[in-house]
Amino acid sequence: MTETFIILLSLLTIILWIWALIDIYKSNFKNEILKIIWFVIVIFFPILGPIIYFQFKNKMTSRRRRKFEPNFRN
Repeated sequence: MTETFIILLSLLTIILWIWALIDIYKSNFKNEILKIIWFVIVIFFPILGPIIYFQFKNKMTSRRRRKFEPNFRN
């Protein structure tokens, strides 16, 4: 039971780590130095690095989010 939990937790950590690295690579940061810094943080801190990255990602990338503005007047 404990071994299965450790294996599952390790697998989820690896998936989150790889997902964060791919996302950093594909994202358009406002500053390219930030991309390098996030690569280093996620590589050296494989558990906390991706979690912190995904928490602050939207503030650092230059993607614009679309606002939900329905037009019900016809």
